[in-house]
Amino acid sequence: MVITTFFLFQFPTYSNHLANEKSPYLQLHAHNPVDWYPWGAEAIEKARRDQKPILLSIGYSTCHWCHVMEQESFSDPAIAEVMNRYFVSIKVDREERPDLDRIYITFLELSAHGAGYPATVFLTPDLKPFFGGTYFPKEAGNGLPSFREVLTEMSKAWTNDRDNVMKAANGAAGALNDYVQQQASGTEKLTAKTIDEAYAGLKGQYDKANGGFGDKPKYPQPVIMNFLLRYYARTGQPESLNMATTSLRAIAAGGIHDHVGAGFYRYAVDAAWRVPHFEKMPYDQAQLALSYAETYQVTHDPYYRDISRSTLDYMLKDLRSPAGGFYSAQDADSNIESESSELGEGAFYLWSTDSLKQVLGPESAAVFNSYYGLEPPGILFMRRSPDRQSAALLDASRKKLFEARAHRPEPRRDEKLLTAWNGLAISALARAAQVFDAPEYEKAAVAAATFVRSNLYDSKQGSLKRRYVGGEAGIDGFLDDYAYLIQGLLDLYETSFDVKWLSWAVELQKTQDELFWDNQHAAYFASAGNDSTVLFRVRDDYDAAEPSANSVSGMNLVRLWQMTDRAEWKQKADKTFAAFSTLAQSSPEILPQLMAALDFSLSKPKQIIIAGRPNAPDTRALLRLVHERYIPNKFLILADGGAGQRQISTWLRFVGSIRQKDGKATAYICENYVCKLPTNDPQVVARLLDEK
Repeated sequence: MVITTFFLFQFPTYSNHLANEKSPYLQLHAHNPVDWYPWGAEAIEKARRDQKPILLSIGYSTCHWCHVMEQESFSDPAIAEVMNRYFVSIKVDREERPDLDRIYITFLELSAHGAGYPATVFLTPDLKPFFGGTYFPKEAGNGLPSFREVLTEMSKAWTNDRDNVMKAANGAAGALNDYVQQQASGTEKLTAKTIDEAYAGLKGQYDKANGGFGDKPKYPQPVIMNFLLRYYARTGQPESLNMATTSLRAIAAGGIHDHVGAGFYRYAVDAAWRVPHFEKMPYDQAQLALSYAETYQVTHDPYYRDISRSTLDYMLKDLRSPAGGFYSAQDADSNIESESSELGEGAFYLWSTDSLKQVLGPESAAVFNSYYGLEPPGILFMRRSPDRQSAALLDASRKKLFEARAHRPEPRRDEKLLTAWNGLAISALARAAQVFDAPEYEKAAVAAATFVRSNLYDSKQGSLKRRYVGGEAGIDGFLDDYAYLIQGLLDLYETSFDVKWLSWAVELQKTQDELFWDNQHAAYFASAGNDSTVLFRVRDDYDAAEPSANSVSGMNLVRLWQMTDRAEWKQKADKTFAAFSTLAQSSPEILPQLMAALDFSLSKPKQIIIAGRPNAPDTRALLRLVHERYIPNKFLILADGGAGQRQISTWLRFVGSIRQKDGKATAYICENYVCKLPTNDPQVVARLLDEK
């Protein structure tokens, strides 16, 4: 007998204007009963024509409370009816449109309404904000009005008190304009004193009890680790190194670290790093992997090497697309019901004492529990470091837990690929390939760069797109797309010595200067200014979970100046530092990446040229001497006698005359383009590299 089974599928009841959008976050709302629009002329014109206020909702795919609000309110036909009657509703993915996000999040920060995600902002039809907040519950509670109450009050205010609404909106727009004008308006030359003040500021914020900086919530902030390691190299101040190593160990031991599957969650809600929000972002993985790799260079402690490599391996396993680029996120939420996790947040990662015993067996679980604790509601953290004898047992236990966890439904993944975050991944992989002599990381970095060049770069225009998803590139690139990718390409050249990556970085920097440079105040705008629906062009002006694109650009400009001898880029770097001088002098600790770039600019960088055949054993041996040392202020060139050396000699003429000595790979170590005597003696090379 043949039995035919028919499956009944639940087709969406509603579709709205997001149905053709590519963003996974926007697609999540495409079948809400809310008549959502994407940001654009159609929605804005409708608001102006119908004289309705705009309800702007900004979020991203791995945002837990964004999911909660979507399920509670945006899926409710009764609430949707109110939204559709009184508002034009626009949904924005903040990762696709950071320009819009910066403006309206700044409004929330300036207005005491509270900033966070989902961001809920009410706008006039001419896009000026007049009220906002973050998550509003379906039912009032915990001091928050219900979302329906907020909608009702805003529609009444618009209908009955429009003059005051417009007055508030104009005032908010004026405050935003003042804020934008004050950004990057400094003119003073920064000195080494500012670097010392930044260190002092961070020292004052250091959490001696738990590692890291500031109070809860706690973000890893690898930009600070980057600065502290540089400060240690600059001054020899042991406390600088201690703050970095203590923080990195605390982060790796905490619940913010996935002890079973590797990688790091985005942040911890507590000061001790125990309780995370469970989303995993590629920018965290890339930056933290690099921080641990550089700390290994400084300390030669294999602990930091192992954390760095496991983090990169997680990226390659779970965040890399088949084409070689890197996806945007792994979600916090799972399709798992859990009594201890609201709406499945983190359920994929949680354990109970009973589940550990079931997977490991009572004896192994007892040993495991002596090293690992469970923070309610079931988050693993490390109590103490294992000795050699127990390390193997713990490794075996984690492997069993990983295999058991693999049978759970995995968290969703946001499979859009962003140019900026791929740039950070390229940097981390390229530099880790140097530190660990790991060709597999170099290969992955090349694949990611090739993906971006093939899919997100217009070679005729010399310009980048920001986002690739579903086979389509879209949205003109923002400053961080250019800055992060240029940084990645510079690191990739110093790893692979394929000059095409350096040449592409040079071309992209020219385009960045044309599109984003602020001729009036100096430094770079975050957007190109070709979208008339954006109220203001703002500038990135502090280093947070991601470094400011202006800070990264400052470093890129100094490196490119060193590698091409193009004085214009040194001048732009100096103007960028000066533009942020007011902020740097008042709160230098919020600009650690800019201070790192300033450190490079004020130093005497080592110009290291290795003359040798690519991949020859003697060439690789000299390169290992360079890579095993932490030398932050340097640039590295391979004089291979071929096309790469010829190309670089068009920028730095003296490179054209560099040759091997006695037929062996030879090191030329220079400062200000004045070189010590060439040598192929490894001991001499090591001594020259170690000279301050």
